[in-house]
Parts: sequence; C-alpha cells; structure tokens
Amino acid sequence: MIILKAEGISKQYRLGTVGTGTLSHDLNRFWYRFRGKEDPYLKIGAENDRSSNQKSQYVWALKDINFEVKKGEVLGIIGRNGAGKSTLLKILSRVTGPTTGVIKTKGRIASLLEVGTGFHPELTGRENVYLNGAILGMSKAEITSKLDEIIEFSGCKMYIDTPVKRYSSGMKVRLAFAVAAHLEPDILVVDEVLAVGDAEFQQKAIGKMQEISKGDGRTVLFVSHNMGTILSLTEKCMILEKGRITHFGPTEEVVEKYLQSVEMDREIFKLAKEFQNHPFIKNVEFLDEKGHHQISFISGQKLNIKITIDNPTERIFGNCFVGIAVFSRNGTMLTAYRSDLADKYYDIEPGENIIYCRIDKLPLNPGLYTYNINFQDFTTTHQQIREAGRFQVETGKFYENGKIPAGSSQIILVDQQWN
Repeated sequence: MIILKAEGISKQYRLGTVGTGTLSHDLNRFWYRFRGKEDPYLKIGAENDRSSNQKSQYVWALKDINFEVKKGEVLGIIGRNGAGKSTLLKILSRVTGPTTGVIKTKGRIASLLEVGTGFHPELTGRENVYLNGAILGMSKAEITSKLDEIIEFSGCKMYIDTPVKRYSSGMKVRLAFAVAAHLEPDILVVDEVLAVGDAEFQQKAIGKMQEISKGDGRTVLFVSHNMGTILSLTEKCMILEKGRITHFGPTEEVVEKYLQSVEMDREIFKLAKEFQNHPFIKNVEFLDEKGHHQISFISGQKLNIKITIDNPTERIFGNCFVGIAVFSRNGTMLTAYRSDLADKYYDIEPGENIIYCRIDKLPLNPGLYTYNINFQDFTTTHQQIREAGRFQVETGKFYENGKIPAGSSQIILVDQQWN
C-alpha cells in the first residue's frame, strides 16, 4: 500500500530577502492570479547550485520531485550539502508548503528535523512530551500510557521535570527522538539530527527505527551523510542533486552510484579560493609510480599523493603538517597518513607549495574509498575537508600469491612474517 506520494514537488525561494520579496513582485503576482494566469516568477529561477554566482533573484531549491513510498519501507535520502534534502523533508512534514506539486499521505507524520524540534524551551521535558503528542493528534490517555517508555528510552529521567532550555543538544535529540518514535506515527521523518547524539544513542535509535519499520509496519524517511547507517537501515534510497532526484532504487546500488558520481569534489577546492588571509589546499592528486593521475589502484601498489597548497599572502606559515584519513564506503575510518607522525613539518611560503606523501604498499582490500584531508599547524586548523575525493582499489598481489582476506573491504592488509 502506498502511504506517501510526491507529485511534481518544486520549491522556489527568493535570494537575499525574507518572504516573497518586494511590494512590486507581490502586486505582480496578485495581478496574474486575479486574471487566472500562472505566477510569472515560476517561469524563472536558477538551478540550486550553492557554489555558483547566480544573476537570477530566484532559485529552485527543489524541482519536479516525484516518488512514492510503501507502508513499512525505510527510504534513505542522500546528497551533498545544499542539494535540497532538508527542504524536501520540511515539505513532507508540512513545515512549509511546496511552490508547485502535491503531497499525498495516509496517516500521521512525526518529524525530527532539527535539535529539539517542536519543543517549547520554557516547558519541562514531561510537558513537551504531552505537547508533541497533542500535536500528533493523540489523546492524553494514549500519551500517558507511553510516557514511562519514552522517558526510559531517552535516558533523561533525572531531567524530565526540568525546562528543556537547560538541556544539552544531545539530551534534546534523545528526548525528541524518543517522543517521535514512541507516539506511533504512521510516517517518521528524520533528518541528520542523530549525529548530535553519542554513539550509544545512535545505535539505539537505529535499532528503534528498524523495529518500528519491520515490526510495526511503519514508514521511515531518513537523511544522513553516514553511508554505513544508510546501508544498514534503508531498503531504498534516492540521491538529490541540485534540487532534483538523479537516482532512485535499491540502497546498495544508489550508494555505489553516489560514491562513484564524482572522481573528486572539485567544487570543494574551488570554494577554498575564498581564503584570503591564510594558505589553503588547492588540489589533491593520487599518482602512480610514473606520476600519472589515477583514481583506480591495485592492492599493494606504490603510489604518491600530491597535495598542492596555495598561500595567497606574503607571510611564511611555519610548522604546518597535513593529514589524510581513508574511509570505507560505509563511513568507517580505516587508516590515516599524517606528516606530523613522521616528524615532517613544512614552511608554507607565498605562492604554490607542493607536498608529497609516498605509500610503498597500498594496504587496502578491493573496494571504493573516500578520504578526508586536514591542513594545520600547532595552533590553527587552516583547512579541513570531508569527502575530499574518492578512489577505487582492485585486487592485487599484496601477499605475492594474489590471495586476499575474505570479507568486507573494512580490512587493512599488513605485511607478515611467519616462522
């Protein structure tokens, strides 16, 4: 049974102002509507590309979104920052309305979009539980029957009669999620807020979402940048890119496409040009032994990582070091290469500076990997880039005989001597 359906959903915003804009635009809209004609500003609007310099006053945060979700399904929504994920969830939760299109739902929707969503800061945790339940359309008796369970799950028993304004962000998330999950909505909408909670609570929350979808047959829409959570929790997944759905289907296939979609996020390095007062990472390249740029390597292969740092100032920045952390496709950090661990520190002079990291034997199993890069000195982090790029590793003769350990790619290969 289809429990949620989005038909032609689009959302337009006006850049640089709050509301609809100027009085002339409002009057123009009214005049067109009075004559039974289409809003003239729906015909214009730039694509949702946060890094570009748009001349249009309007932007389409979402454009022509169509999908449907069945009862009991868990749908993952992934994409880069600014792709339109949160805007879509706000429309589905009826926090804001679409500019065009319609949402069809069956049953109650509970949403957890930001830390402490729907909480009144002056009310206690207990009072907010009743307030949220009432908003969801539940009776006081229904909420009371679930109250002890909610408090126990949240782990906030000591503070339940304390005003929410005195809660930490993690405590707000705990209580907000407990309320949303236990008050039996037909559709639970969760944004990236779980990242605020500690690891123990994240696992607890993921287990609860699996329970309510599989056990109770309720629907969950989940946004996350953690591919491990998406892979373990969701069955179907969609990619949002510049306000449009680019892929929709089984989670494993969609996550693979998402990770392979960009050889390297060049946009990140373009944004780095905004730095004027300190050096920034201009480029990162993975090179083979002959110095050729590659994105595909073999287990055990020699390679060099070339890091170009641009210093737009006239100063010399001393004692700088660079770190690269490598992650599996589900977001688990596997290994890190850091110049400070090798007691290598660099003076970054004006202009371009190039630093090389040599890896004699790539210690990774076959698979697709992402990496973060960090550039700092003893006192200042000049730049930190998440998901700076991706590379592929194929089967190679790390152990000379071509054998590899069975299992997932989350295994580091190590040279061994047996006697």
